[in-house]
Amino acid sequence: MFRSGNPALMGDIFGRDAAVSERVMTIQGTVNKTLVLLLIATVTASWVWAEPITRGGLVLPAAILGFITALVTVYNKKAAHISAPLYALFEGVVLGGISAIFEAKYPGIVIQAVALTFGTLFCLLMAYKSGAIKPTENFKLGVFAATGAVALIYIVSMIMGFFGASIPMIHDSGPVGIGFSLIVVAIAALNLVLDFDFIEKGAEKRAPQYMEWYGAFGLMVTLVWLYLELLRLLAKTRNR
Repeated sequence: MFRSGNPALMGDIFGRDAAVSERVMTIQGTVNKTLVLLLIATVTASWVWAEPITRGGLVLPAAILGFITALVTVYNKKAAHISAPLYALFEGVVLGGISAIFEAKYPGIVIQAVALTFGTLFCLLMAYKSGAIKPTENFKLGVFAATGAVALIYIVSMIMGFFGASIPMIHDSGPVGIGFSLIVVAIAALNLVLDFDFIEKGAEKRAPQYMEWYGAFGLMVTLVWLYLELLRLLAKTRNR
C-alpha cells in the first residue's frame, strides 16, 4: 500500500486502478503536467497581483471553489485532467491576493518565499533521488500523523476564531510562534518526499495515464501549503 501524508495522495489507489493500458503514467508526463499547473497558478496569481484592490474580492470565492475542486479531484481522480487545472486556477487567485497583502506589509517577502519553496523542492528531490531520505512505511505514517495533527490544530484555531478566541502563542511572532511555524514548514516539506515516492511508484506499477494529472495535483497541493507556511514564517521573523 502506498501512503502519503498529502490527503490527495492517500491509499492504495494504484492497486485499485492499475490496469493493462497502452497509455500509462510516467514520471516525465507527471512533471510536464505539474509545470502546466504551476503555469496556470502563476498566470492567475499575477493577474490578481497586478490589481489587488479591485480583484482581491475574488480571493474568498476562489478559496471556496478551490476547496470544492480539490475534493472533486480526490474522489474522482479520473476527472483530474479537468479538475486539477481548475484547482490551479483558483489557487492562483488565492495566492495572488494573499501574496499582495504580505508584500504590502513586508516588502520583498514574496520573492523570498517563492525562492525558499522551490529551493526546498529541489533539495528534497535530490535527497530523495540519492537515497538520503527513504520513505519507509514508518516514515510515511509519521508524516501522515504529523500532517493530521497540524490540520486538527488549524481547524480548532479556526473554530475558536469564530468566537473571538485563538490558540495562545502559536500565531504570534515570539519564540513559540516561530518554532511552531518551523515545525509546520518541516512537515509540509516532508510531504514532498511522499509525493515523489507516490509518483515514482505509480510509474513503476504502470498506473493509467490519467494518474499523471492526479499526481501533479497532489504535488501542487503540497507546494501551495509549503509556500503559504513559508510566508507565515517569514512574516513572523520580520515582526521581531
